[in-house]
Amino acid sequence: MRQKENLLIIFFTVVFLAGCSKVVTNNPAENILDEIVKRGELRVGLNAGYYPFEVQNNKGEIVGLDVALANEMAKELGVKLTIINTAWDGIIPSLMSKKFDLIASGMTITLERAKKVSFSDPYFFTGQTVLLNKKYLGKITEVSQLNSPSYTVVAMLGTTGEFAVQKNLPKAKIKVFKGEADAAQEVAFGRADAFVYDQPLVLNYYNKFKDKTYTLLEPFTFEPLGFAVRRGDPDFILWLNHFVRQVKGDGRLQAMVDKYMNNPGWLE
Repeated sequence: MRQKENLLIIFFTVVFLAGCSKVVTNNPAENILDEIVKRGELRVGLNAGYYPFEVQNNKGEIVGLDVALANEMAKELGVKLTIINTAWDGIIPSLMSKKFDLIASGMTITLERAKKVSFSDPYFFTGQTVLLNKKYLGKITEVSQLNSPSYTVVAMLGTTGEFAVQKNLPKAKIKVFKGEADAAQEVAFGRADAFVYDQPLVLNYYNKFKDKTYTLLEPFTFEPLGFAVRRGDPDFILWLNHFVRQVKGDGRLQAMVDKYMNNPGWLE
């Protein structure tokens, strides 16, 4: 009889521990939303050099569409905002090592990146376009014409522009740069034939070098932009998705787009 009682005790103990284990497992590994509110600070990583999303003004302040959105996030959370400027090729590793809470840096949502991070719903849509040296005006009218060893095409390292060039223009001579300004100048001063990059940036560099360049402004890729966070925290993603829907619905996002996208002189 006692042996049966002991067996029953062991059985129910195992069931109880299994239940406890299940409860612990179901808890998220990280709840960054609670941590942000507790510390009173939202830390946002970006790469300040991506006009009009994030760029330094003449006072040295980092401003732009993503910064404006990050400020709205901080207001909604009731915390202060801290911007952490980070090199583009190290921005995901810095997020993973918890140097900041999220990336708000005009990052395209891709399946490859989604293996490493979680993305919010898109807050903006763009695509890759081309800045060309003006000597090709009237001669090159389609992106596909650049797919030849005769042409040197430049892109920014680690961007979807680089991926688009590799995929769509594999026969071209490809050069990559860490800075977008360097890549654009290669085209403007005739050291390269074309620069593939996001539409707002291509338009910006065309406005800077109108006498030396022209553009094929119709995007040849479709790219949704989203906020990136560490994987394993569904509550934070859910909050960000609600935030995106809210600023779209109440007109705040459109007002920011009008200011930073449709007003070329906003940085002056």
